[in-house]
Amino acid sequence: MLEIIPFVLGMVQTNTYLLADDANKEAIVIDPADDGAAIVKTALERQWKIQAIWITHAHFDHIGGVATLIKALEYSIPIGLHPDDIPLWKMQGGAGLFGLELEIGLEPDLLFYSRQVLKLGNNFIEVRHTPGHTPGHVVFYNSQEGVCFCGDVIFQGSIGRTDLLGGDHQQLLSSIQENIMTLPDSTRLLPGHGPETTVLRERAENLFL
Repeated sequence: MLEIIPFVLGMVQTNTYLLADDANKEAIVIDPADDGAAIVKTALERQWKIQAIWITHAHFDHIGGVATLIKALEYSIPIGLHPDDIPLWKMQGGAGLFGLELEIGLEPDLLFYSRQVLKLGNNFIEVRHTPGHTPGHVVFYNSQEGVCFCGDVIFQGSIGRTDLLGGDHQQLLSSIQENIMTLPDSTRLLPGHGPETTVLRERAENLFL
């Protein structure tokens, strides 16, 4: 069974997710936005060992806690990102455009590709490339639990912005239709900001679609 602990972190209230297979105590972190020490503390309290960091996209508000998380762990773990977002990563996720500076640390060394299958304990999680918000945006879909970690592609009643560097509105809409709306209606959508929703709800109520 996949256990999910959400955090709301950072200056723009980004959703960070700590996932684990409690049966074997393996865990990963999706989009560590800030306060990596708090994420590690929660994992340690549950006797989970964090194995990797998976990043939906490289905007500063989704990578701001990477360096502090790795420092708190005191051991090295892979950092996963789609290669099309590596240039954005090297720009500190665009932090400079907002007058900020990030400590990023190591570059990603686990490169995602579309339809890649990742393993977390007994759970299989599919990577889906969903460009539009950023060129290398991905979502993570677990069919066993019926949950999709969708970053900034889609929100409850809204969609990701496309006015930042690398954004493309039509590409984003195509990504949503091909990779999100094709999931079962009951699929939980856990976004990068705001409350969770479902495919059924967004199909019925999202005016952007």
